[in-house]
Amino acid sequence: MKAKKVTEPKKAATPADSDIATSAARFDRIRRAHQKEVAEDYVEMIAELIDQSGEARISDLAARFGVSAPTVNATIQRLHREGLVVTAPYQPIPLSDKGQTLAISCSLRHAVLRDFLLSIGVDPITADADAEGMEHHISDETLAAFKQMTDQKRDC
Repeated sequence: MKAKKVTEPKKAATPADSDIATSAARFDRIRRAHQKEVAEDYVEMIAELIDQSGEARISDLAARFGVSAPTVNATIQRLHREGLVVTAPYQPIPLSDKGQTLAISCSLRHAVLRDFLLSIGVDPITADADAEGMEHHISDETLAAFKQMTDQKRDC
């Protein structure tokens, strides 16, 4: 005769469970931001290179990011699959409409953060470097608050 498996009754959710869920959600948001970070950096850099010299090439991106051409090529292929760039062998890399929209959004986020950091006294080089990392992880709510504070300070 088979023994019956005894299962314990489900416990009611506790505040600790809520804290765990909140923590998990926070880290999930961070993981998703890390996944988007490379794509955002690339489309932003492609747009910058196009603005500066009229085109973006694998070699330009490799030099700017300090990585190898094969690394850039693999990333560009991923961006192509995601619909952010258009690719053709041995040709410059243009952004798709979706990629252009993302590049503009990233550039605006960067500018808001840089301006906020400058407004609180951070030197320009540090503000630009810090904004580069922060732009990928800041929530829209916090970004809006930073913009509002910067605008208010500028108006005074």
